[in-house]
Amino acid sequence: MNLKHLGIYQDSRMETRFRFGFCVVIAVALCICLCGHSVYAGNSKPKNVQVALRAKWSGTPVILEAGELLSKESKDLFWDFIELWLQSADENSDCQTAKDCLKRIIKYGRSLLSESLVAMFEFSLTLRSASPRIVLYRQLAEESLSSFPLADDKSSSSPDGEVSQQSDNAKNKKVNPLLVGENPRSPEGNCCWIDTGGRLFYDVAELLVWMQNPKEVSLETLHPELFEFDHVHPDSNVGSPVAILYGALGTNCFEQFHRTLASAAREGKIYYVVRPVLPSGCESKSTPCGALGTRDSLNLGGYGVELALKNMEYKAMDDSTVKKGVTLEDPHTEDLSQEVRGFVFSRILERRQELTSEIMAFRDYLLSSAVSDTLDVWELKDLGHQTAQRIVHAADPLQSMQEINQNFPSVVSSLSRMKLNESIKEEIVANQRMIPPGKSLMALNGALVNIEDIDLYLLVDMVHQELSLADQYAKMKIPVSTVRKLLAALPPSESSTFRVDFRSDHVHYLNNLEVDEMYKRWRNNLNELLMPVYPGQMRYIRKNLFHAVYVLDPASICGLETIDAIVSMFENHIPMRFGVILYSTKLIKEIESGGGELPLSYREKDSPSQEDLSSLIIRLFIYIKENQGIVTAFQFLSNVNKLRIESVAEDPPEVHHVEGAFVETLLPQAKTPPQDTLLKLEKEHTFKELSEENSLFVFKLGLAKRQCCLLFNGLVHDPTEEALMNAMNDELPRIQENVYFGHINSHTDVLDKYLSESGVQRYNPQIIAEGKVKPRFVSLSALILADNSFFNEISYLHSTGTIDDLKPVTHLLAVSMASDKGMRLLREGIHYLMAGTTTGRLAVLFNSIQDPHSPSFLFMKVFQITASSYSHKKGALPFLDQICLFYQHEYMHASSAGTENVEAFMDKVFELANSNGLSSKGLKSALSGLSDEKLKVHLNKVGKFLFGRVGLECGANAVITNGRVISLVDDTTFLSHDLQLLESLEFKQRIKHIVEIIEEVKWEDIDPDMLTSKFISDIFMSVSSSISMRDRNSEGARFELLSAKYSAVVLENENSSIHIDAVIDPLSSSGQKLSSLLRLVSKSIRPSMRLVLNPMSSLVDLPLKNYYRYVIPTLDDFSSSDYTIYGPKAFFANMPPSKTLTMNLDVPEPWLVEPVVAVHDLDNMLLENLGETRTLQAVYELEALVLTGHCSEKDHEPPRGLQLILGTKSTPHLVDTLVMANLGYWQMKAFPGVWYLQLAPGRSSELYALKDDGDGGQETTLSKRITIDDLRGKLVHMEVIKKKGKEHEKLLVSADDDSHSQEKKKGNQNSWNSNILKWASGFIGGSDQSKKSKNTPVVTGGRHGKTINIFSVASGHLYERFLKIMILSVLKNTQRPVKFWFIKNYLSPQFKDVIPHMAQEYGFEYELITYKWPTWLHKQKEKQRIIWAYKILFLDVIFPLALEKVIFVDADQIVRTDMGELYDMDLKGRPLAYTPFCDNNREMDGYRFWKQGFWKEHLRGRPYHISALYVVDLLKFRETAAGDNLRVFYETLSKDPNSLSNLDQDLPNYAQHTVPIFSLPQEWLWCESWCGNATKPKAKTIDLCNNPMTKEPKLQGAKRIVEEWPELDYEARRVTAKILGEDFDPQDQAALPAEAPKTISDTPLEDEESKSEL
Repeated sequence: MNLKHLGIYQDSRMETRFRFGFCVVIAVALCICLCGHSVYAGNSKPKNVQVALRAKWSGTPVILEAGELLSKESKDLFWDFIELWLQSADENSDCQTAKDCLKRIIKYGRSLLSESLVAMFEFSLTLRSASPRIVLYRQLAEESLSSFPLADDKSSSSPDGEVSQQSDNAKNKKVNPLLVGENPRSPEGNCCWIDTGGRLFYDVAELLVWMQNPKEVSLETLHPELFEFDHVHPDSNVGSPVAILYGALGTNCFEQFHRTLASAAREGKIYYVVRPVLPSGCESKSTPCGALGTRDSLNLGGYGVELALKNMEYKAMDDSTVKKGVTLEDPHTEDLSQEVRGFVFSRILERRQELTSEIMAFRDYLLSSAVSDTLDVWELKDLGHQTAQRIVHAADPLQSMQEINQNFPSVVSSLSRMKLNESIKEEIVANQRMIPPGKSLMALNGALVNIEDIDLYLLVDMVHQELSLADQYAKMKIPVSTVRKLLAALPPSESSTFRVDFRSDHVHYLNNLEVDEMYKRWRNNLNELLMPVYPGQMRYIRKNLFHAVYVLDPASICGLETIDAIVSMFENHIPMRFGVILYSTKLIKEIESGGGELPLSYREKDSPSQEDLSSLIIRLFIYIKENQGIVTAFQFLSNVNKLRIESVAEDPPEVHHVEGAFVETLLPQAKTPPQDTLLKLEKEHTFKELSEENSLFVFKLGLAKRQCCLLFNGLVHDPTEEALMNAMNDELPRIQENVYFGHINSHTDVLDKYLSESGVQRYNPQIIAEGKVKPRFVSLSALILADNSFFNEISYLHSTGTIDDLKPVTHLLAVSMASDKGMRLLREGIHYLMAGTTTGRLAVLFNSIQDPHSPSFLFMKVFQITASSYSHKKGALPFLDQICLFYQHEYMHASSAGTENVEAFMDKVFELANSNGLSSKGLKSALSGLSDEKLKVHLNKVGKFLFGRVGLECGANAVITNGRVISLVDDTTFLSHDLQLLESLEFKQRIKHIVEIIEEVKWEDIDPDMLTSKFISDIFMSVSSSISMRDRNSEGARFELLSAKYSAVVLENENSSIHIDAVIDPLSSSGQKLSSLLRLVSKSIRPSMRLVLNPMSSLVDLPLKNYYRYVIPTLDDFSSSDYTIYGPKAFFANMPPSKTLTMNLDVPEPWLVEPVVAVHDLDNMLLENLGETRTLQAVYELEALVLTGHCSEKDHEPPRGLQLILGTKSTPHLVDTLVMANLGYWQMKAFPGVWYLQLAPGRSSELYALKDDGDGGQETTLSKRITIDDLRGKLVHMEVIKKKGKEHEKLLVSADDDSHSQEKKKGNQNSWNSNILKWASGFIGGSDQSKKSKNTPVVTGGRHGKTINIFSVASGHLYERFLKIMILSVLKNTQRPVKFWFIKNYLSPQFKDVIPHMAQEYGFEYELITYKWPTWLHKQKEKQRIIWAYKILFLDVIFPLALEKVIFVDADQIVRTDMGELYDMDLKGRPLAYTPFCDNNREMDGYRFWKQGFWKEHLRGRPYHISALYVVDLLKFRETAAGDNLRVFYETLSKDPNSLSNLDQDLPNYAQHTVPIFSLPQEWLWCESWCGNATKPKAKTIDLCNNPMTKEPKLQGAKRIVEEWPELDYEARRVTAKILGEDFDPQDQAALPAEAPKTISDTPLEDEESKSEL
């Protein structure tokens, strides 16, 4: 009888119904308990699993994390929080528990934040997401202390044993050099100190003395380095001496220092910065709430744990008895309110308490008996639809979805019996016509979120960002409906291709495909563009579709080489129109220094100034073009290059080359001697004006900075042939699309069309941010909302007559009065307005501190008054332009600031005012009304904003357009044209769609008098600036097309500013994670949601075979009885005891984790073996955060093989890696801290330089600073450029190609690998332990000779047992030193504990290495396949660059020979060496798949090799980019689930045509399954291959096949027991498992491990 139909269901309310049902419950429960069929007959307690994940660093104070979270909201909140806490110190002391402290902190947070933001603050605090920022401050504190050795000496001589503590600290550092944020010890017991850059102060009295005269006392005037994340006191004055306080809220010294420094900052004496740190040893000196979080290790949340049901066809479990480890008390009480198979046991127990034990036994039975890992096909058919129905009809759909997909094996049988509602099925099927079944999508406020990458930290950041913006907009009185529209608006998706509009007479075209005779025979039918052609074939059509116009200086080497290339392509009939624009570099420099105009000396007709070579060439070129035609003119330029090369190829041309070329070109057709013509031209300066206009035109286009460049239909590229071909291939599809849709026909001028649509008048790389450089933005909305912000005092300038128009674009010019560049920028800004603009306005922020008696101060006053009182007058702009010019010429560099100077200046100002129609009287009275003090206060506020928010030093110049910051470095020229470009670009890309939304607003709660054009323009500016700060996808999806009547979960909330759209397959791995995340968001901030369920329609297998928990912190993680923080944990209650489970962690992409506490085998967990213990516990550790990046070189392939190093200021090389060809990807391990990335010394830094990611210029930098201050890692985009003179050199030089290969072998310094100079091993992926230095000869056990490097991988206790045996077998057969490399991802904590001692005992070295799977590479889901992938996919990057060769040996292999023989073998220049499969065991012929079908075809006679043993020549492997090639093959093949079934073996065999394999002699690998017994005596290694015929368990086979195996096993287990301090029972000799054959046939599926050596 089905109990579910008896009405004992959660919705039943009727007592009678309950009684009847309950009788049945009792009956069943008693049956279970009395009959012997209980699952728990022998061991009645159900079994649980608990998992925690802790950070590598010690705990950080929660109160400091709270300050960081608040400062994220607004920098001032950090300081408000400190004041609040200090004011209520007495109240805080009555907090008795961790939870009390937390609630008190949240209470203060609540008083500072808007209601909508409190929930996120509270959650982020329990998530401990700000802990990494505190770790970063610890690093800076450590650096501060170590930079003053005096302080160190004092502390080391302290009497109370500090010495030993310090050396302990040093020891820790060595163990993990990457953890740069170790908590520093308190120096001399001091918990706070001040760093002024010149010295440290531990005492307030000393500090007060220093502050009387800071400049003199300081030995150096160097300020300590400040960072954008630093907390600067709001009253600090820019330019004052810097004082950094290292200390923590909660200590007395912090309060004393803070009070002193805050009052000094208010008086303008110092620039006060706080870096929150509680040094170790100071916890007892802090208040209990101040030290909360430091005594416990930091347990993290925000990851998933899966327990997968494991297939056990081949018995892969270690049969040695499990030793009792440390077991903790079961921490969790079970949640009885959760429904189990339709019953809610909390209700049943409330009513029948006397039957508690029977009811609980019944519950346990239900939980355990329900586990299913197979269903019949007919039961699977509608499982997806049934799941959707159960979710949609539940009282809490999100909870229901979470319970189903996270406990699927336990609920599947009840789901499959549910009656299906057809309307649900029909709606799902209808939706699946628009979206593939099983596809998951999610959008937050309209922007798509990558489901694969989403994790709790990312989601919290995204939601916080949206709530924060909504809060700001609400304060601006923008209505809620508009706020939702603004947050959901996506920027226009127009492509960001900007074309430079170069159309003019200055372009000299070499050909014209439409008219020239030579193209007459070509066809002119544009439809031919749509016809297919062979790859690389060109289409010869008589139409100017592609315009390749080169901008170059004809007297430069680059210019002349480009001319040769153009002529060659023209002669080869390449179907493009070629042209050049010529300019003179020298002339352009003079134009720049002349403020954008031709210098006077050039304008005079007969100026004696020396003409430069470029101008001469241009004039001669124009003369020949006019007289002999364009082809001859190009021939002249080619001749110049020919003569140059004939004399000295490396030098630029000289005058005699030009003259010779001119004569040579004209001679054949000359009527008069060309020499005479030349003399005449040189003397008379013919075409001088034309040539100057050419250069002026290039200057205005902004292209001179690039020296040589190509404009391909207006798109800017490098002038190489490779770039030209790439540009053509990119442009072709755009033209084809236009032809197809009829936008281009035979009459269209393609160039005109493109340049009219998206042409810009000027190219400025700072504005048109190309490539990977993202524009920098600063949010202006907080400033506009602040009460006493200087923004409310700003007066804007407008083009004449437009003052009342709405202005979507606002330029703020940060101008330094003291520099010519600043004054030039100011004048260009005025010219921009004088040229007339209806969409832009402009304000000037003076970024300089001035003496009130100087003319510059008066100038600022005049400027401010004109802007505020006269900006509506017609003469205001000319007046300002004139006084700028006057000031610049007369007063800017004047040394004296005497009164007569000031008076003369004012007289001139009044005179200019009158001449421009402004009243000088009014100006005079306004000037006296603006006090010096008021202006100084304003300037100080501006300085703080520019320095603190924008990051501009005092005296720097910049343009801020609607929040976009463009800093003007020394050699950049910024013209009024640039401001126009900036205006049109920003309006089109970022502002237009915002303006359209705000213009529709019906303003309600606002005084109509306030609705001025300035008010609305301010809103445009602040909204567009703050919305640009969001880091989110610009793509959306049309979710509204999907029906949501029957099969969707819709949660409405009109008032929420967050809306989530999602399409979810509830029975998928992404559904398991999403259900937890969405439920959390739903509970904490109540957004509106629309979740459309999209399950797979017809399933053939169970979609989920695992249990899953997503770990989310709660307030209950904080103790209510003491100051303990437990931290979040994953808890699995009542897991099936007789199923083998394997544990996997689903962590955020940047995390590298490893198990550190686990008594049991996490790979093969059989819970019935736990005995009396109820809960199996595992603790993982966050081993590192992965820093990843993409390295690019403009217009080139990524620089594969480029070596990078990462470190701190004091230790620049802690980690190294190399750049892959695949996307230029690289990764390194790091921790929170401030890091510096550099090119490695040697060939990498000889050929390349790092490009500065300023604003698109060509500047290079030595290192790139990277700040890691959260748990989300970092993705770094970096660009490199080849150094001058190295453009044609290759980074990787193959030894075979190199004529000096002999020299290389001797160690030529330039060879690719020689630069490593024996770098300390183990940096990549941060090896953990390297037990002997590379240079020390190994003497243990008398080993000598060249080290043999062997690498292996093992997972699970059985394979670790095999691994130890393999190690012993290698060591017993060689006298050479051996170093083992183990992939640490899957090693158990026991193995990691044992291996250091084993290494010591047997005298070998070892290293643990790891590599994080790159996001862009197709992921494997099963653990076994991931392990196989690690064997082959990352060989070039997982080892340190210094390692030259390594042998892979399978864990279950026994070695019988000296591996040195294999290590020294000549691989004949191949990167890999494998042993082919043997074929002498005829019984196995049916299993040799490589002898038939696809493999036979593909191998074409080559052997198929076994992957149990192989050699990697890493030098050759990296040199030939074998790793990149293998990854490309893998990416292509792995998308098909049926390919690469034996991944680690199939991949190298498949790729051997590209990545050649050296076949090892057969005796190097023998295995019984394939080789038969005849060849066994010769075997050098024996592998325990699985036998697909007999399926014999590994342990059984090992003892039977290898006679030395039991002895080696005995030794390995004896050593292990000795190391772990356990009793060793020699009888515990792994008896042959009698039950093995029975287990073999339990499941029909094939175990993954069996395939690895088929």
